[in-house]
Amino acid sequence: VQLQASGGGLVQAGGSLRLSCAASGRTFRTYTMGWFRQAPGKEREFVAAISWAGVGTDYSDSVKGRFTISRDNAKNTVYLQMNSLKPEDTAIYYCGAAASRWTRTVADFDFWGQGTLVTVSS
Repeated sequence: VQLQASGGGLVQAGGSLRLSCAASGRTFRTYTMGWFRQAPGKEREFVAAISWAGVGTDYSDSVKGRFTISRDNAKNTVYLQMNSLKPEDTAIYYCGAAASRWTRTVADFDFWGQGTLVTVSS
């Protein structure tokens, strides 16, 4: 599976962005998909995950209620709608794919996109 993330940019605090992650491969629909982020000098951290059928979702406490993850298996794409953005959301956002497991652990994800930069100004 190859992943291509897009949609990052510069936004003011309180604004919104929608990230997209397009995947190649016919097995996309079998993967748990996740979004992670990495700020300068920090480790990559979990943001959100969605199960292969889109029924199950999971969010970090820091984004719960502000971000929404979704997927369209017909388009091989997963999305992250980010609302009420804060300066502390500034990071490079990565999408990942985990085969046959429901997880939020970085090490469990088998494939990664190249990342897209989100900058939130105060």
